Amino acid sequence: MVVVNGARQLRVAVLAMQGDYEWHIARINELGAVGYAARLPGDIESADALILPGGESTTIGKLIARYRVDDAIIRAHEARKPIYGTCAGMILLAREIAAGTEERGGQRKLGLLDISVIRNAFGRQVDSFETDLDIPAIAGKDGPPVRAVFIRAPIVASVGPDVEVLARHGDRIVFVRQGTLLGSSFHPELTTDDRVHRYFLSMIAQR
Repeated sequence: MVVVNGARQLRVAVLAMQGDYEWHIARINELGAVGYAARLPGDIESADALILPGGESTTIGKLIARYRVDDAIIRAHEARKPIYGTCAGMILLAREIAAGTEERGGQRKLGLLDISVIRNAFGRQVDSFETDLDIPAIAGKDGPPVRAVFIRAPIVASVGPDVEVLARHGDRIVFVRQGTLLGSSFHPELTTDDRVHRYFLSMIAQR
């Protein structure tokens, strides 16, 4: 952690191999924590928490293996540091990718989050959309819905017994939590609603 005027600031590493990591960093910094780009194992080891952003999951998977960042992510999880995967990041965290939806040549999986995912379940880039989601864990019982952006998004096909479903779009699971792990099909960093990131920061404080 960084100490500023006697108060400790949380350090959140955002995996910066590929994808929309800059938006996450900006949001974390707006909320008073220290968000920074992580490209090497040491960048993750010095963090209090980690975000795996959206992007191209196969490319990110190859890069984290090449630079041994995958092992650092697993060690961070073993140390109970909160980890949040958005879109491609959730695919990387997943235990399983549904048959027929893996990229040719395989997809690196960390296998930390006990879910099965279906890649690109909402269609291609041109099928991207925004919508409102009811997420009581974040908005409370009567709070306003959370704005969500879906871009070539995966869905959660099944969850393990310890996984909490936080939100659905219709009958499709799009937001889950398992202990210190958080995963969403959508991109909260691309909206002006900061409540998902606030929720993630609260997970760090709970740890």
